[in-house]
Amino acid sequence: MTRHTTFPLQVDAHGSTARSDENDYIAGLVEQLLFTAPGERVNRPDFGVGVAELLFNPVSPEVAVTTQLVIHGALQQWLGDLIDVAEVLVSAEDSTLFIRVAYSARRSGQPGTVRFAIDGSTR
Repeated sequence: MTRHTTFPLQVDAHGSTARSDENDYIAGLVEQLLFTAPGERVNRPDFGVGVAELLFNPVSPEVAVTTQLVIHGALQQWLGDLIDVAEVLVSAEDSTLFIRVAYSARRSGQPGTVRFAIDGSTR
């Protein structure tokens, strides 16, 4: 079994860099991609979706559909060699944007799902 560095970076009980399995590693990559704003990474200025930056008050169905398309495209571009994206669902309720990404790991074929809720009322 391949072990990967945890995200966020942590130290284990032995003082070494903590490791995670493939599912946690890929979930961390998806989280990094979604919450990194384009332009935030110096050497990869086009990396990231910046979902927190896509929120405006009030959250609307149009923002949800746009976010869904942007996320799907970014997943294909940046993580397409690691995962097959099965589904990206984004819905808006009041001032909260709900994101669900379902995928399968290309190496193991194991399915995975990540979920996020982003509250736009605090902006």
